[in-house]
Order: sequence, then C-alpha cells, then structure tokens
Amino acid sequence: MTDPLARTLIVMPALNEEGSVAEVVREVKEKLPSVTCLVVDDGSTDSTAARAAAAGAIVASLPYNLGVGGAMRLGFVYALENGFDNVVQVDSDGQHDPGNVPELVAALATNDIVLGARFAGQGDYEVRGPRRWAMVFLASVLSRVAKSKLTDTTSGFRASGPKAVRIFADHYPAEYLGDTIESLVIAARSGCRIAQLPVAMRPRAAGIPSHNPVKSAVYLGRAGMALVFALLRPPVVVTEKEIAV
Repeated sequence: MTDPLARTLIVMPALNEEGSVAEVVREVKEKLPSVTCLVVDDGSTDSTAARAAAAGAIVASLPYNLGVGGAMRLGFVYALENGFDNVVQVDSDGQHDPGNVPELVAALATNDIVLGARFAGQGDYEVRGPRRWAMVFLASVLSRVAKSKLTDTTSGFRASGPKAVRIFADHYPAEYLGDTIESLVIAARSGCRIAQLPVAMRPRAAGIPSHNPVKSAVYLGRAGMALVFALLRPPVVVTEKEIAV
C-alpha cells in the first residue's frame, strides 16, 4: 500500500521566524520522514529562509509579504505542479505538533479538508473575550455552511486532499482571515467534505504572540466582515474535469 505521507506536502508560511523555523523543520523531518517540507518565506527581513534551508526544507521566498493566504496559495500551486496529493499547513512558530499530521492525512480518505481543532476536547488551549466570541460565532455559521460540526474554523493546522488542493491552487484567498474563513466557504460551496479532529496546541517556540485586548476587539469586527464578504461573493464553480487535471 502506498504511504499517503509520501504524497503529502507540508507547507509552512514563515515571516521573520528565524528563532523557530529550523527547529520546526527538523521536527517535521524527524517525525514524518516520508513527507516533503516546503517553507514559504513570506518576505522575511531576517534569516528565516537560510535557517529553513539549512535544516533541510525546500524554501520558496516571496519578494514581499503577502500574508498567510498568499503564502499558502503558492504552496498549493507547488503541490499541484509537483504531483503531491495532499497539503498540510503547519505553523513555523512551533505551535503545531507534526505528530498529529498522520491522523489528519488519514482522515482525508473520507474528507477533502480536515481541521486540527483546538477546542474539541484535547489540550488546554484557551481564548477569551472578543476573540473567543468571534471564534464561536464563526464556528456556528460555518458549521451550517459546511454541513458539518466545526468548533475551530480559524485553525491554521489543516490538511487538504486532492480536490481541495486543486481548488485552492486557483482560488485560495489572500485577504486577512480569508485563508481560514473564506477558504472554508469556497471549499464547502464547491462540494468539499470538511471535518475536524482534536489536537493540542503548544506554546510558541520563539517570538511574541500578537494578541492583546485591542487587537482582539479588532479581530472580532474583521472576522464578522470577512464572513459577510465570503458569503456574499458568488460561489466558485469548479468542474470535476478541472479537479481531475
């Protein structure tokens, strides 16, 4: 039986993560020796690209910062052009445990997208205040859109199978929160099956978290606007012929 991980591409968006990216790449290679790791250097001004390459990753460097959505779209294009069936997004700051990847990929046998959910009964990750309210609201609405129980729709730890990879290579949104919220709307409206599995989050390996009360309140407003715009946009129509190419 073919190892599905051998056809899986780990994509790690990285912006000024020189303090953690090498260690994350090494952990991926240690725990998942059959996968390929692509670090997308999203316009970093430090040594992120050099350290990722030295640790053994393939590195694609963007000339300027596009955000997570733009970095991931490059990853999906790379996967499609190089024969990978699956893409798994892993943060370059060490918060995602690569040890969860085999379980996420295995679930792609019956789903097109599998989210690593932080609020599904594993780990002690907590979010409070406006940011938590936004996450609960988004999960409620997107569960209806996807026709699947989802508790963590803003998780960046997610696996995409062949159908989703083909769709996202052409239609992955680059706008703020588009990589999480709008991408799920696009996928659901294109007929993708979306599920989640519980995962435990870890503290950042380096750097400083960007959250504070003011930013959390701004996040709440932006999240609501992102969802409204995602639902108002016309559905992306993707034919089976396009998916099979």
